[in-house]
Amino acid sequence: MKSLFERGPTLLTRLVLALSCALTLMFLDHRLNTMQPVRSFMSTLIAPVQYLAVLPEQVMDRIVYLATTRTMLRNENKLLKQELEELQMAVQRLNFLENENDRLRQLLGSDVREASRRMAAEVVAVATDPFSHQLVINKGLANGVYEGQPVLDNRGVVGQVMSVGRGTARVLLIADQSHAISLRAERNDIRVLAKGTGDLQQLELQFIPHSTDLEVGDKLVSSGLGGIYPEGYPVAEIISIDRNERLQYARVLARPYAQLDRVRTLLLLWPADATEQPVYDTEEETAGNDHVD
Repeated sequence: MKSLFERGPTLLTRLVLALSCALTLMFLDHRLNTMQPVRSFMSTLIAPVQYLAVLPEQVMDRIVYLATTRTMLRNENKLLKQELEELQMAVQRLNFLENENDRLRQLLGSDVREASRRMAAEVVAVATDPFSHQLVINKGLANGVYEGQPVLDNRGVVGQVMSVGRGTARVLLIADQSHAISLRAERNDIRVLAKGTGDLQQLELQFIPHSTDLEVGDKLVSSGLGGIYPEGYPVAEIISIDRNERLQYARVLARPYAQLDRVRTLLLLWPADATEQPVYDTEEETAGNDHVD
């Protein structure tokens, strides 16, 4: 007769089995990327929960917006009209410069740069891990989003898509410690490598010789190397340079142009050589986003 209180495996045995399974899954995922379909499925599965989590905040924002006085809206509308007029004049100047640049490239025998496509996306969640800087946006595979896709805001480069679900995607910010981006100084075209420090307001330039001609205030833009970020988008500004000769390299810090700590609306970019294509929700959105920055 079997005992009703027969003992199973010991706690130590269970712990060893659990750790073995975890290490095996980590090894397979790192080497063979076997867990990517699972992550994609889980991202799709928890998307409704993420929407519900931000729903109270969206409702409160809507109430505050509706409570705004008519006078404030009138003043804001006036300021926006003035800004719109200034932007329209700037766009006219930009179109002229782009056409002139294309003509010069044709004269020099260089390839004319093709247009990139873009799409607006909203942030629906922020990673709670203090050691990882990631966002979740409301665009995914259904919209043509792909892994490694560049993401910007109205100030500059924000990061890149690291994983994609059906209706959402996870974005890795340039300030994350695991992220690095190739840049060039706009003043003298010196190429540098910027790495995230874990601080949303700070990037660190790697392997900079003490004699490098960099100055505080230099503007750093994407170099186009690496095949992820197109060339020429603003990324950061140098804020400090420590040329201590006791160190092997100069310590150079830069501040991102993008407001990584308060970003709400992002811009997904499809470079001209991207194999994927954006899938817009409406024809109006297509007309409004099918242009070059």
